[in-house]
Amino acid sequence: MIFMNVLISVGGASGSIYGIRLLEELKKVDVETHLIVSDGAKKILEHETSYKFEGLKKQADFFYDNDDLFSGPASGSFKLDAMIICPCSMKTLSAVANGYGDTLTSRAASCQLKEERKLIIVIRETPLDLPGIENMRKVKLAGATLLPAMPGFYHKPKKIDDLVDFIVGKILDQLKINHSLFKRWK
Repeated sequence: MIFMNVLISVGGASGSIYGIRLLEELKKVDVETHLIVSDGAKKILEHETSYKFEGLKKQADFFYDNDDLFSGPASGSFKLDAMIICPCSMKTLSAVANGYGDTLTSRAASCQLKEERKLIIVIRETPLDLPGIENMRKVKLAGATLLPAMPGFYHKPKKIDDLVDFIVGKILDQLKINHSLFKRWK
């Protein structure tokens, strides 16, 4: 039984593995998954991981091209329980913060905000410049959850997958989905 439908947008920042792992985990808990992969992310995912775009696309229940502004997620009447931009580039953050819906990702994010639905933005950038910080402030004030890809170490990670799972677990926490991806602080 599907209890939630979630849109995942894998953006063109380094760290596409976060979006990939999130999609894998959501499939385990019967969440209906909708997926957007930016053009930049298609290249980055094959550069940084062993995944191929076509294989990732098949993991989702529904897939949308990022330039298809006529697809469902471009409208506030398209019911989504949550949207996660993971990872989110500074360019996409800027578009969302400033209401510039030039891609399906930025338009769908704007719809989530205007409909007061869950929007989680997983930025993956360091160091931060002032415009980026100001854009983070804007999306936070608009109602988004900022979840930077900053893994913790209190769970004593042994491998890179443990660091990735920490961030994915934090996203699942925001969605109120139980998991055992990392050991919690006692």
